[in-house]
Amino acid sequence: MANKKNLNPTNISDDPVPFISQLGWRDWLYAIVLMASTVFAYSKYSQFMDVYETTFLFGAGVVFSLLGWCWKPVRLLLVGIATLSLFSINLYHGDLDSANSVFFLKFLIGSQTAVMWMNVLFVLAMLTYWFALFARSAFTGKVATSLTWAAVLMGFVGLMVRWYESYLIAPDVGHIPLSNLYEVFILFCLITSLMYLYYEQRYATKQLGGFVLLVVSSAVGFILWYTFSRHANGIQPLVPALQSYWMKIHVPANFVGYGAFSLAAMVASAYLLVNKGYLVSRLPSADLLDDLMYKAISVGFAFFTIATILGAVWAAEAWGGYWSWDAKETWALIVWLNYAAWLHLRLVKGLRGPMLAWWALIGLLVTTFAFLGVNMFLSGLHSYGTL
Repeated sequence: MANKKNLNPTNISDDPVPFISQLGWRDWLYAIVLMASTVFAYSKYSQFMDVYETTFLFGAGVVFSLLGWCWKPVRLLLVGIATLSLFSINLYHGDLDSANSVFFLKFLIGSQTAVMWMNVLFVLAMLTYWFALFARSAFTGKVATSLTWAAVLMGFVGLMVRWYESYLIAPDVGHIPLSNLYEVFILFCLITSLMYLYYEQRYATKQLGGFVLLVVSSAVGFILWYTFSRHANGIQPLVPALQSYWMKIHVPANFVGYGAFSLAAMVASAYLLVNKGYLVSRLPSADLLDDLMYKAISVGFAFFTIATILGAVWAAEAWGGYWSWDAKETWALIVWLNYAAWLHLRLVKGLRGPMLAWWALIGLLVTTFAFLGVNMFLSGLHSYGTL
């Protein structure tokens, strides 16, 4: 009888199927095409790349292969980024002045114009999400999602083309576009929006788009001010402290944290509205909002912890010490302690409800000061990011 029980098909089907076994031929084709494109990009532009950027390129190919397996919509995004970026780069013909004379570069997919399109599309997406929320229009919600994806596409194209443009200025000026406030605000918009789009699909709800796109549109406002008022959107040589491979991993990890904390704060604002009895019939349930807020902060805390550790290692290499109580370092620690306490109260003490939602919302103010306020009002080793 024991043998018959062991051979029961239901017992066999209960065994977990390895992830790799779940992949179909389309998944493998996607990975092969992506890695082949990575090799092509390296063969074409290797003369502009150092060993660290080469590592970053191939590492990105592996990471995005895995991401595309887990989240299929990102595949079309990557195809779009690669297609438009390579098309744009080929229009330059090695001459930076082409940005002002070639039609597509001047009005659509040059680095500056692509970012401007990103700004417009994000604002339109935010307004469309709000209209969809109050009109209860599923079709309008789909339009808002499409606009958000289009904005992300144009933003990434802008960054990729800007990367190439930096090398057209001079080989020793060329660098990955993560070095100043203009570039990292674009990165913030893209990461925050991508995280929202992932959770939008996972939770099958579009009602939070207007909330999350509010903080993204605020970043868009800064980009526009920084461009037209301060004229600080030009490509500049890296200061010595930033001429390090650590920048290529520390900055993205940091902004995954910032984006996740921002997402959590906007979800918290929706939670507080539902808790007060507002928009209850239009917004997701309080339980769903609480779960999303917790997941966003957990992801943000993990990446922010990694970024802080990497930053300490980078500081030791650049300035000779892991920690110097510089203003930026001190406020990064405050942010880390803030969310560590939030997670402790939720996981260990079992706290739920409006208190944690208010905490997540106020935490965004703390994070914003650490990200931007330190650059505005304080000085220190990180003063290269001043306004």
